[in-house]
Amino acid sequence: MTVKVRFAPSPTGKLHLGNIRAALVNWMFARQQGGTFFLRIDDTDTERSTVENEDAIKADLTWLGLLWDETFRQSDRFARYDAVVEKLKADGRLYACYETADELEMKRKIQLGRGKPPVYDRAALSLTDAEKAAFEAEGRRPHWRFRLETPGRVDWTDLIRGDVSIDLESLSDPILIREDGSYLYTLPSVVDDVDYGITHIVRGEDHVTNSAVQVQIFEALGGTVPQMAHFALLTGKGGEGLSKRYGAMSIGEYRDEAGLEPMAIVSLLARVGTSEAIEPFAEAQPLIDAFDFGKFGRATAKLDPADLEHLNAKILHMTPYAVVADRLDGVDEAMWETVKPNLNKLADIREWLAIINGPVTPIIEDAAHMAKCAELLPAGALTADSWKAWTDVIKAETGVKGRGLFMPLRQALTGQDHGPDMAALLPFIGRDKVLARLEGKAA
Repeated sequence: MTVKVRFAPSPTGKLHLGNIRAALVNWMFARQQGGTFFLRIDDTDTERSTVENEDAIKADLTWLGLLWDETFRQSDRFARYDAVVEKLKADGRLYACYETADELEMKRKIQLGRGKPPVYDRAALSLTDAEKAAFEAEGRRPHWRFRLETPGRVDWTDLIRGDVSIDLESLSDPILIREDGSYLYTLPSVVDDVDYGITHIVRGEDHVTNSAVQVQIFEALGGTVPQMAHFALLTGKGGEGLSKRYGAMSIGEYRDEAGLEPMAIVSLLARVGTSEAIEPFAEAQPLIDAFDFGKFGRATAKLDPADLEHLNAKILHMTPYAVVADRLDGVDEAMWETVKPNLNKLADIREWLAIINGPVTPIIEDAAHMAKCAELLPAGALTADSWKAWTDVIKAETGVKGRGLFMPLRQALTGQDHGPDMAALLPFIGRDKVLARLEGKAA
């Protein structure tokens, strides 16, 4: 069996960490198994779906390296869905309902008041043709429900949750078609899964009940029910819902505004909610190789956005120059190797370029000492060996050593009290700027 999975975003908005996690889990599983990863654009909501959002979805997936094998749009398949609807009507599995939203809400309140679950009472199944005609004459248009086969249960062995059993009598017959004739998610999704031979449905645990409903639709269409895997949903580190502060920025914002590397996001989402430690990965292959549904936990997957910043810095620190060369202007390999241990984001390199190129306002507390240091600066062009030779002679001549020796020099030459190894940085600053800064000049 060739594994076939799908990621099915709706182009009514931007991708966030939650739905990218679903894409990533499906993609890793497909790549590990040598299977097919489908990108299905769920654009049945034609009023809210936009080409701009679809393009952004594809751009985000591409940036993250989650390349798909095949793609299609649901809006191109309405004729297929319509044909399935006629079959379900003919089979007595799809029936017209005329209750208004207010009437349905009243029914729910009455049931809850009686201590009963708010399950639809199937009153529409008893409507006569005359009653339906009367509703139509009032201007009502039906919504269409799928008749579940009750009593009974839907059972499956979930690849993450283990044995799952859903009592169908606890569920309302799901609405598949709205009053305006538009489709809800449920029916087109099953039809697509049947037609494209999807073997595994991998998604969040909020779909568990929906999966039970869809199993019945698969069976009604004569399709093979895919294997299921439902992972725990993401929350903030304290269990709170995701927000702008806690992980709800769009992927585009993480890329364009936060300046994160794609593998920081992939590294975090591949491991959060699993038994494996969250670590920085420069490429996805090790994550693919280690993928295992058995490592996913049942507990809520708690996400700390601070982990993204930490992972991003660690990934940059291990990144070779060749990987980022086309994103660096005016930075050669030697300079990259010098400054990368001090980067949290790639854009931070501009700060170190500004320090190298100047002007820098020196921090000098002892001008006489700095003048002496200037006198002792080795002659000729400064090299990687110059720093040790220089500081050795300063220590010998002045008796100053340790932090008292190195920190004043760093502050004078960079205006900072932290940064790259001064031995590597000194040649980039150059003799003229070193001497000027030691004199307290902005250079």
